[in-house]
Order: sequence, then structure tokens, then C-alpha cells
Amino acid sequence: MTITVYSKPSCVQCTATTRALDMRGLNYRVIDLTMDAEAMQEVSDMGYRQVPVVVAGDAHWAGFRPDMIGQLV
Repeated sequence: MTITVYSKPSCVQCTATTRALDMRGLNYRVIDLTMDAEAMQEVSDMGYRQVPVVVAGDAHWAGFRPDMIGQLV
């Protein structure tokens, strides 16, 4: 499963999300929305207005969600 974390600099919830993924030993990639206008548009088109936005396989969510991270394998 591919995990992508859409983030912005100095985002506390983004840092908490990537730390939680690290603690579970999950591989992911981080995309900085301030540096990638196309990714920003994709996230906006998905209906999200806050970061982080995590896309994991078919699931996606916004914010620090330890409950959702805990379901990832």
C-alpha cells in the first residue's frame, strides 16, 4: 500500500502524523503543498482544507488521526 502525507511546513499535526507512521514502521512519502501547486489542487479537489491529508490505498483523511493510522498494515 502506498501512503502519502500531504503537509505544510511547521504543521504540528503533520509532524505528529509522520511520527506515528514512523513508530509503526510504515513507509510513506511526504509532499509539501507549499512547493507543489498540482498536489495542492488535488487535495483541494478531494474536499480538504486542512493538513495533513493522508492517502493510504483507498482510504484518506485529514488531521492527526491515530485511530486511522492504527488500522494501516
